[in-house]
Amino acid sequence: MANLLKCKPLDMLMQEASETGEHSLKRALGPINLITLGIGAIIGAGIFVLTGSAAAQYAGPAIVLSFILAGSGCVFAGLCYSEFASLIPIAGSAYTYGYATLGEIFAWIIGWDLILEYAFGAATVASGWSGYFVSFLQDFGISIPPQLTATPYTHVGHQWIPNILVQYQGRWELLTTMGPLLKQNGVDSSTLPQVTGVFNLIAFLVIGVITTILVIGIKESADFNSAIVMIKVTIVLIFIAIAGAFVLRHPTLAAANWHPFIPPNRGAFGEYGWSGIARAAGVIFFAYIGFDAVSTAAQEAKNPQKDMPIGILGSLVICTILYILVSGLLTGIVPYSALNVADPVAVGIDATGVRWGSILVKLGAIAGLGSVMLVMLLGQSRVFFSMSRDGLLPEWAGAVHPRFRTPWISSITVGLFVAIFASLVPIGILGELVSIGTLLAFVIVCAGVWILRVRRPELHRPFKTPLVPLVPILGIVISFALMASLPGDTWLRLIVWLAIGMLIYFGYGRHHSRVQRTVPDAVKSGGD
Repeated sequence: MANLLKCKPLDMLMQEASETGEHSLKRALGPINLITLGIGAIIGAGIFVLTGSAAAQYAGPAIVLSFILAGSGCVFAGLCYSEFASLIPIAGSAYTYGYATLGEIFAWIIGWDLILEYAFGAATVASGWSGYFVSFLQDFGISIPPQLTATPYTHVGHQWIPNILVQYQGRWELLTTMGPLLKQNGVDSSTLPQVTGVFNLIAFLVIGVITTILVIGIKESADFNSAIVMIKVTIVLIFIAIAGAFVLRHPTLAAANWHPFIPPNRGAFGEYGWSGIARAAGVIFFAYIGFDAVSTAAQEAKNPQKDMPIGILGSLVICTILYILVSGLLTGIVPYSALNVADPVAVGIDATGVRWGSILVKLGAIAGLGSVMLVMLLGQSRVFFSMSRDGLLPEWAGAVHPRFRTPWISSITVGLFVAIFASLVPIGILGELVSIGTLLAFVIVCAGVWILRVRRPELHRPFKTPLVPLVPILGIVISFALMASLPGDTWLRLIVWLAIGMLIYFGYGRHHSRVQRTVPDAVKSGGD
């Protein structure tokens, strides 16, 4: 058991961080690149997809409080991430921090958890991107064979049912999305042309494009992401301006939509009321994994000691403010019960009467979700890179391309897996699964900062988390509370995923671990 708690010495981590040459990652990112990496991952599914469904199903107009709750938990975790990212400027994020403070078994658990977080998260977003892209093309009369725009099955309640698409008013849409509208208009869906989804080709191809960009180079990837971020933040600001003006012109309507601000609980946990606010905060946490992804790029930052805290905290603050404004205005324009759709922001801007707004919002979603996929896949390949370098995964996962200086085999492998997953597997349940994985990472990072402060108080910390241990404790408590608010089946899936990871660790990783082979047995649990 003692060997399982063996920590990776800090001097070994610092040596890896200072490596140069064709087999090391290229330090090319400045503070603006890091902030836009964070915004690239945070502004996306949260605003364009999850806000509406979380408001409609759990919190009502109080979704604003859910974002404040989730954001506050992120602030405490973000401060802890910033200390680690400046102290240990190396790829791997929470995996590396756990290895340095809690020991190898905890590092493996969080590394395997991050694989879940990034890979499944990217697959989820790819499906959302496909939906917006197909809808955008149909606005201009361009149709892709509908069988190639959806997965074969979807998950509704506890049932797996075929993914049916229907043609209505010249547009192909999922029956699960169109059902309420057809019922409202008195249309029998069985009288409409129907097909069954076979393969989501659009999701597959977009993951292929993003993977290619990541293989070519980190600077090119970051510049591409920065350009996309500028576009989508501008569109979000335009929505805020249009929606804000509408609310000022129609205060009575907005007041009616905001009342009651906290809908009364329906007798079950998570169905409105204060428990609904907590449930919504846990669900929308999927939207906040962006600043975690920033920390995976620490080994590619030019000046990580100074720039990593700026990138992590800067992106977090900017995005939380935008989330609160968008969710508040959205529920003021449209009754929250009408927002359980795939494109809630488009529904909101349609309600303002600004006709060009819907197309603009879809463009923003296409750009926004594209950058989310890029940052998630970047984070995933960097976690693979770090785990391979430590011997816990095979050597090929850590191979760096001599010309592009990126972990190219890892990027291609992850990209292929995610592309297949996004195109064939129903992913409606994955938002909650990714949220619980993110929250678990936050718990371990907050605990790690506290432990390292006690065991190694003399270390030079370029950025220090304030009010230790209060801030780490608050981060742990809020993250655990949000995990507890998620459904039981989400916990079950997390446990199954971690059990699979344990089999791989004890079957391969433990026997190939560099730390097990090279570090004396005395070096355990935070020593060096």
